[in-house]
Amino acid sequence: MAAGTAELLTVPEVMAALRLGRSTVYDLIRSRRLASIKVGRARRIPAVAVHDFIATAVREAA
Repeated sequence: MAAGTAELLTVPEVMAALRLGRSTVYDLIRSRRLASIKVGRARRIPAVAVHDFIATAVREAA
């Protein structure tokens, strides 16, 4: 991802990136552990939010 680019991912793209199921991704969104926005009726997750989630999970696991 280029600096300054706000790439928005779909839930299926996040599922593939994190290798998680649909309900788990929505649970992470609902619990605010994974940031997301609504665009019309669609839910989108900023790519930076996925990177932040991974970094936080790694720190918590250490």
